[in-house]
Amino acid sequence: MRRLPDATPRGRAITVDLEGESIPAIEGEPVACSLIAAGENVLSRSVKYHRPRGPYCFAAACSHCLMRVDGLPNVYTCRTPAKEGMRLERQNAYPSAKVDIFETIDWFFPKRLDHHEMFAGVPVAEDVMARVARQLAGLGLLPKQAGPEPLPPRTFHTSVAVVGGGAAGLEAARVLAGQGVPFLLFERDANLGGRLAHGAPEDNAPFVPEATAFPQGSVVRNATVIGLYDDEHGRYLAVASQEAANLRLLKVYAKRFLLTVGGHPPTLPFENNDLPGVIAGRAASLLLRKHDVAPQVATLVGHGPELHALAHLFTQRGVEVVAVVDLKGPLPANAHPKAVMGDGLKAHGLRGVTALSFTPQGGRKQKVSCDAVVVSVPVTPGFELARQGGAKVEFDADAGHFRVDADADGRTQAADVFVAGDVAKVGTAKDAAAMGARAAQALMGGLS
Repeated sequence: MRRLPDATPRGRAITVDLEGESIPAIEGEPVACSLIAAGENVLSRSVKYHRPRGPYCFAAACSHCLMRVDGLPNVYTCRTPAKEGMRLERQNAYPSAKVDIFETIDWFFPKRLDHHEMFAGVPVAEDVMARVARQLAGLGLLPKQAGPEPLPPRTFHTSVAVVGGGAAGLEAARVLAGQGVPFLLFERDANLGGRLAHGAPEDNAPFVPEATAFPQGSVVRNATVIGLYDDEHGRYLAVASQEAANLRLLKVYAKRFLLTVGGHPPTLPFENNDLPGVIAGRAASLLLRKHDVAPQVATLVGHGPELHALAHLFTQRGVEVVAVVDLKGPLPANAHPKAVMGDGLKAHGLRGVTALSFTPQGGRKQKVSCDAVVVSVPVTPGFELARQGGAKVEFDADAGHFRVDADADGRTQAADVFVAGDVAKVGTAKDAAAMGARAAQALMGGLS
């Protein structure tokens, strides 16, 4: 991965400290983005086998980018803005993440290691083994000093609380604003739009409005919803709002909750799918469209329309695409010239991706050199918040994932919880916007 030669200035050039070494960065962009643009692909080690880890999802949905930042452990560097002089340390490795002696565990136990049963029932030995396992594993040491004090909490009351500022949430907010219904929309990013702003381009996708297009104070950015709870005053969202350098807890009571949180980038089960350089499709499009960071030579694997749209986007921006392996097919009419139907994936490399092998349909196994394997498959619905609010979650056998059980208007088993977008049914951005509009119309029923 590298920063593209034609990259437009996105902020002030700064340096961050990576274990004593000065690394170039762009102020405000995710730390993980600056690191991989500078050629630092290994950010951490896996908890159990100490395998090298690089960022995968850029959505704080995996643990591959966790680092110690300014003394604070387990920080998602994919969502932490770079600042001048920021101190970064890799975790869970000895003596370093680049050369970790504990990765020998992976070699000594090629058929996997079950530390829960090792020496179980053997006096003394089982206690020793438990202590050893705790020392070898873990996600970083506790900070040496207390962190900054959070800001005093604040409480809000509104008619509708919308979670997520993507296609579904923005369209719902437009409908609510048009009807004069008070609402608060919470978006964890600094910018609105979600995949509309940085995903693979889609035909007929809705436009992304500015926050100023909505009633003043109705859109709260840099605000992560962490739970949906009940107390003696009613049901409320717990929101961690980033204000300046500190966090503030917000309690948001509402009569209706519309959840448009989208989904998580899933992985695919193939050999060495955890190597640094294996990255989610939406993460790759975000890096390219928002930060001008991309592979030099890429292979793309997966299925669905985003796979082929991303392949064309890469080619347009000068990335050499050597293979596009569609695991399901059939290939669309606009498929990339390098697209084939195939399977038998295997990533190659020691500290990062150097090649991908695959078997085209009806052909012989091939191996192509690359510095990134981009996994582009439909997202897995982020159903957790809806389930916490009482919505029913069911397994969709056709799609192969769990989703929120809701009707066409987004109604769930919980009378005050509505859903729209990928959290309800994975589809295009246009589909998500239409669901957001229907859900907004439906939840207004019974509101004064």
